Amino acid sequence: MSDIPVAQSSDRKSGCTHHRSQLAVKRTVSARIPTADGTFCLHHFQSDWEEKKHLALVIGDAQGEDALVRIHSECFTGDVLGSQRCDCGEQLTRAIQAIAAEGRGALIYLRQEGRGIGLEEKLRAYNLQDQGYDTVDANLLLGHQVDERDYTAAVLILQDLGIQSVRLLTNNPAKIEGLAALGMPVRERIPLQMPSNPERRAYLEAKVARMRHIIHNQPSGRQQPEPAEAYRPQFDGLQARIQAHSLRYERPSGVELTGIPNRAARPFVTLSYAQSLDGCLTTRQGMSFPISAPATLAMTHTLRAAHRAILVGIETVLADDPALTVRLVPGDSPQPVIVDSRLRAPPNARLLHGETPVWIATTEQADPTRRQRLEQAGAHIFNLPTDENGRVDLAALLTCLNAEGIRSLMVEGGARILTSFLAERLADYAVITVAPVFLGGYHVIQSARGKDEFTSVLPRLQNVQQVQIMTDTVLWGEVV
Repeated sequence: MSDIPVAQSSDRKSGCTHHRSQLAVKRTVSARIPTADGTFCLHHFQSDWEEKKHLALVIGDAQGEDALVRIHSECFTGDVLGSQRCDCGEQLTRAIQAIAAEGRGALIYLRQEGRGIGLEEKLRAYNLQDQGYDTVDANLLLGHQVDERDYTAAVLILQDLGIQSVRLLTNNPAKIEGLAALGMPVRERIPLQMPSNPERRAYLEAKVARMRHIIHNQPSGRQQPEPAEAYRPQFDGLQARIQAHSLRYERPSGVELTGIPNRAARPFVTLSYAQSLDGCLTTRQGMSFPISAPATLAMTHTLRAAHRAILVGIETVLADDPALTVRLVPGDSPQPVIVDSRLRAPPNARLLHGETPVWIATTEQADPTRRQRLEQAGAHIFNLPTDENGRVDLAALLTCLNAEGIRSLMVEGGARILTSFLAERLADYAVITVAPVFLGGYHVIQSARGKDEFTSVLPRLQNVQQVQIMTDTVLWGEVV
């Protein structure tokens, strides 16, 4: 049982006032809950000052500082029925996925439907909204406050779980202020924005204009979501995974890491590439053949901006001469990295003349004269061990990048590099664009060990989500 010594709380219906130091919640039962996103523990709580029963869905050891937390108020219409009038159900799903990806955190499910007015009154408010009133005025016309929610129970539950501070999944500044006023520090706000649609556009606009919510709304009158909004939930989930990886492996010295796989000393690795329907990158090896729609290219630049470094193999440099910068969206360009075991990169390659000096991973087998020319052109060259094929050992490269402060890495190509990251189990996530064309050319996945062996050693994707961007289909998933 947990109590909270802060000021006082008022029951708006009865007018009674309670001293918070007298309030408490009791954990009545807990049970293991396996889900598609991970195995959680569901705790049932009863508050002693109201007839409400709240829930906490917890994964990992959430005790201590800076747990990833979502305070979610019950929404039967959105959470259960999937109503398009609000974004609650999608936020609930996305929050669970983000917390599961982090491996440590909690979702507090508060039984305060309709911003605290209850389901019956919320349905009456919906009828007023259908008459033209916004969500704020509808509540006021029914005699309610704009927002009657109280977060006392949430803070008491967090305290009972041993959580001392949170990183909060929310778009609502008032929620942050409410928790802070009750003695629960909010170290970071993590956006939880869902795509808009014609049914919820006015609702979201009212949240922004009248309730201070931080939401990047669509302009009025648009019938279809922008391409960027189509993949926003998946992108936010990927960012949460990257952040969780960085936080998990950047513990202070002397702190024991339990249950962490033997990949802590490397960046989070995202594979991102476009392929045809028959699994080809291009018509033939060594030739550039762009196949992605313009909006998908913008998505790729968004992914670049979310990673600290971007890596390609020498084949991509020779075929495409890429810049690997962020140009189509706002954001910083990542550190470019080339895997070039024999230093075949030409001194006039665009990557050698960009704003950020390129890093080149090579081996002792490389020609010293070529090394000198590339260094004179501005490249920073790493000598690394070789694998069984005489190429750069990718695991050693990731360890090296981690030592250089790189915590997230996007791998864009080419085929041998992508195949090697998969075969060596060095990838964490994949964003794969499938364009509606047939090329009959150079396949993205090459033989990893021999002519007939590679299919048995490559991993698969799990928790796959599919997004349509113009004519392209984009698959987002975890690499098992």
